[in-house]
Amino acid sequence: MLYKHIKPVLMILTGAFLFSIAINYFAIPNKLAEGGFTGIALVLHYLFGYSPGTVILVMNIPLFFIGYKVFGKRALLYTILGTVSVSVAVWLTAGDYKPVGDPLLAALYTGVLIGGGLGLIFRAGGTTGGVDIIARMVHKYWDWSIGRTMFLFDLLVIVGSTFIIGREKAMYTVVAVFVGSRVIDFVVEGLNTSKAATIISSKAVSISEKITWEMERGVTLLKGRGGYTGTDKEVLYVVVSRNELPKMKQLIHSIDPYAFVVVHDVRDVLGEGFTYDRE
Repeated sequence: MLYKHIKPVLMILTGAFLFSIAINYFAIPNKLAEGGFTGIALVLHYLFGYSPGTVILVMNIPLFFIGYKVFGKRALLYTILGTVSVSVAVWLTAGDYKPVGDPLLAALYTGVLIGGGLGLIFRAGGTTGGVDIIARMVHKYWDWSIGRTMFLFDLLVIVGSTFIIGREKAMYTVVAVFVGSRVIDFVVEGLNTSKAATIISSKAVSISEKITWEMERGVTLLKGRGGYTGTDKEVLYVVVSRNELPKMKQLIHSIDPYAFVVVHDVRDVLGEGFTYDRE
């Protein structure tokens, strides 16, 4: 029973360590801010010398008592673990580090490490509390978008930090926050993109058989109807790896050169042939 918790706990601890390196080694020496509670903690550190780890933990404690109404028991426990781990890691890795010569590099590394750390924590099923809890409560009781609430809160914190760190550093902070959000997406959704294809053809069955037997990929046949002609059609949906895409296009073209094919990126594909071997 405890075994299934080992991996997410290790991911949360690793994510907390990456987050702390970003804060102590890159953000603070270069006087960058952040969004959310982390940004508030950094501003208080610049003003009064308070430990960011301590401030993050203190601000989150009241939210833990009301967060159980929003999170399930497991998610709340992982949230507490994530918040405490981040606070302790930031406290343990604190030091008198020298600033990086190029503030843009500092912003980029801050974003990459914070995004990687938070991405691991989110992927493990936890959060670092703070604005995430507030956003979920606002969504539950006022039906506001979680993303919109988090964006507005982060924007207010960054704008407020301008008066402390200056306009130029605030602009670099925006770069760090943007990079961090992209890295979070990559870590949570998966780094290995696959390709999904929607195929509309009068020879759908033949194409399906060809892909199934020659490429050993599953194909789903969907019922469709032409908007102009009103005739019934079969629509194929198939997911392949990136390097299999050219072969699939050749197979489709060899059967029906006039087939209508739409290809788009997909992430974090789960199932046979992707996350476990075919039987």
